[in-house]
Amino acid sequence: MPAGVCGCCGPLRPRYKRLVDNIFPEDPKDGLSKSDMEKLTFYAVSAPEKLDRIGAYLAERLSRDVVRHRYGYVVIAMEALDQLLMACHSQSIKPFVESFLHMVAKLLESREPDLQVLGTNSFVKFANIEEDTPSYHRRYDFFVSQFSAMCHSTHEDPETRTRIRVAGIKGLQGVVRKTVNDELQAIIWEPQHMDKLIPSMLFNMQDAEDLDRVGPPGTPSETGQDGEENPASLAESCFRELLGRAAYGNMNNAVRPVLVHLDNHRLWEPNEFAVSCFRIIMYSIQAQHSHHVIQQVLGHLDTHNKNTPRMRAGIVQVLLETVAIAAKGSVGPTVLEVFNTLLKHLRMSVDFELGENSRRNSGASVSSSGRVKESEERIVQNAIIQTIGFFGGNLPDYQRAEVMMFIMGKVPVYGTPCHTLDTVKIGHQGTKRIQAMLLSSLIMVTSGFKSKTMVAALPAPFLDPLFSISLMEDCELRQLVLEILLNIIDRHDNRAKLRGIRIIPNVAALKIKREKISKQDVGFMKKHGQQLYRHIYLGCKEEDNGHKNFELLFTTLAVLTIELANEEVVVDLIRLALALQDMSLANEENMPMVIRCGIMALVAAYLNFLSQMIANPAFCQHVSKVIEMRNLEAPYLLPEHIFREKCPLPNCLEKEDRSLYFQTVDLAECLVAPGYNAERLSIPYVPQVTDEDRLTRRKSLVDTISLQVDFPSDSLPDKSLLAEEITFETLKKAIDTTGLEEQEKEKRRQVMEKFQKAPFEEIAAHCESKANMLHDRLAQIFELTIRPPPSPSGVVSISAGHAQHQSVPVYEMKFPDLCVY
Repeated sequence: MPAGVCGCCGPLRPRYKRLVDNIFPEDPKDGLSKSDMEKLTFYAVSAPEKLDRIGAYLAERLSRDVVRHRYGYVVIAMEALDQLLMACHSQSIKPFVESFLHMVAKLLESREPDLQVLGTNSFVKFANIEEDTPSYHRRYDFFVSQFSAMCHSTHEDPETRTRIRVAGIKGLQGVVRKTVNDELQAIIWEPQHMDKLIPSMLFNMQDAEDLDRVGPPGTPSETGQDGEENPASLAESCFRELLGRAAYGNMNNAVRPVLVHLDNHRLWEPNEFAVSCFRIIMYSIQAQHSHHVIQQVLGHLDTHNKNTPRMRAGIVQVLLETVAIAAKGSVGPTVLEVFNTLLKHLRMSVDFELGENSRRNSGASVSSSGRVKESEERIVQNAIIQTIGFFGGNLPDYQRAEVMMFIMGKVPVYGTPCHTLDTVKIGHQGTKRIQAMLLSSLIMVTSGFKSKTMVAALPAPFLDPLFSISLMEDCELRQLVLEILLNIIDRHDNRAKLRGIRIIPNVAALKIKREKISKQDVGFMKKHGQQLYRHIYLGCKEEDNGHKNFELLFTTLAVLTIELANEEVVVDLIRLALALQDMSLANEENMPMVIRCGIMALVAAYLNFLSQMIANPAFCQHVSKVIEMRNLEAPYLLPEHIFREKCPLPNCLEKEDRSLYFQTVDLAECLVAPGYNAERLSIPYVPQVTDEDRLTRRKSLVDTISLQVDFPSDSLPDKSLLAEEITFETLKKAIDTTGLEEQEKEKRRQVMEKFQKAPFEEIAAHCESKANMLHDRLAQIFELTIRPPPSPSGVVSISAGHAQHQSVPVYEMKFPDLCVY
């Protein structure tokens, strides 16, 4: 009877259960029964409404087998699920997927590595299936957490640990592929998921032995034979895929976890891995999203502005790699933001360095840690300058010109308003240091800059503060200014051929490249030529000039001759050279002998170069004759001798020995034939004194020393003796105006001669200086006499050096009658 009851109840089981039971053999080692699996598949395809029940029953059996550790049946159940997933693509598959994901979660929760790997492989197969309709309620939070935990596996067995990590990375890759293209699964880009996905990939990428694998997608590092089982390579591939699918609004959430991971694991120093990560990021994302990454790195640099110098240097070097790749494509509106942030951190680094110096100087002893910190701050500064230069060098010319103006606006110049740098707080040494750093940045930006016209490359707002710095009493700053000028003016790369101040025997052998000067450049020289000559003239007589200063001055004169010299400019340059020679001979400012001989050597080297450039045989002959005489009698007046370490110097320079110096009359005769205006050579060049000198804080007795001399009263002569006796002869001399008339005539003649023969630029500069002085006086008078009308917003009154705002109520203001209704 019991057997009959069982026989009757067996056929009453639902057909889908019987079909599911039939696929499991008595011995799990026999594997899945193929014939029974085909029957189950045919039934599921024919009756898709039964799929959810089939999935639920399979999930029930799998859960029971997992608890009973019958892992053979677990493998059979997952294989059956995989085949059903691949065979069924109907609308009814949605409930079946829920059962499938529930079974995968069961496997991932187990502590058996084999089951975890099995569940991961099934999930990856599911992720590759493209569903017809999106799922509104399905979430993958659990899978993100579980796969991320597998990526950080610390299993004792290295092989098992590698298998689990590879499975975790593949699972994350499956989640990415399943969700990023589904608009309903945009939640995957939220921070709570990115904070698990990104660090898991980076953790495995850290184990890569070769960090030079980084490059554009498709490099050999991703396509190697054993790359599938290499966690680092697989993690990098998944990382690239995730970033490649990131949309505009998701970039910040994708990059921020990278920065946090690098902070937590202290990977900024050394920063090889950080650089590798951001190169991957920049090559993987879309080009139009590059500025998001740059903004993130800049913000991170701001966040860590008080961290160790090496960490900040590491972040700056990462920024260098980032902008190097971004500059080749679209950078967006972040160009000036990048430079502004970098210049701000450059200023902060200088402050830190100077603060450490002051603390060391105040202490009794110099610690080794202080020196190390100072050198580390120099590393930060050099990294910032290199980043500025590299980024600026990759920008188009129109943007580079804007960046040049932007950086020049940050350079503190004495006497001019500077809204970005407080030169009072950092002191003279700090200001000088910042000036040197910013000018070094400008050198990097202007390197390779090619402008068609000098008017566009050197506008007045850029040129004026640059020349003001060239008058500083610091040879390093003057060298940086000349370097910047050479980078901008030398448009045909002739500077390398002129390197080194020397007597060039054959200029034609240098193969100098030059073009005919344009009208725009002619206008530039007419407007700014006298300014250029003046600063070269003043820069030559500085007492701290060294070999490099004279070398740069010679190169500047030579490049000016090549790029901007027409007949009129050539005459002006000769006048400038002769004025330098006269200044050295006269020595009115008591210059050291080495500087005087250096100026003489500079004049000789330049006139030798100029004579060959203008191809004037008579001019060349005169210059060569003087150089030969100097070789015989005064070698210290030539660059090959004076700039040696131990060159014997004379006690004085004899003006009477005319054969050793270039004569104005002889040079004027040489220039008559070719058509140059030789008459202008007879007018000595004298630099015009302008208001620019007061912007430079140049040391002088008048500015820095105030002498008060007290004489004893008995040493002064009697006032009665000082009074001149008034006689008839005295009155007669006072009435006689013959001498005064002659003086007036002579003065008028000199003025007429000057206006007839002097170049227009000198006359304009002279008149402009007088006009500027008049305007300054008028401005002072108006400032003292004219008071602004009262305003409800307040008036400014200065007391004790501080500005105070005093508000005036409207009802107390007095208005004209015509303004009141």
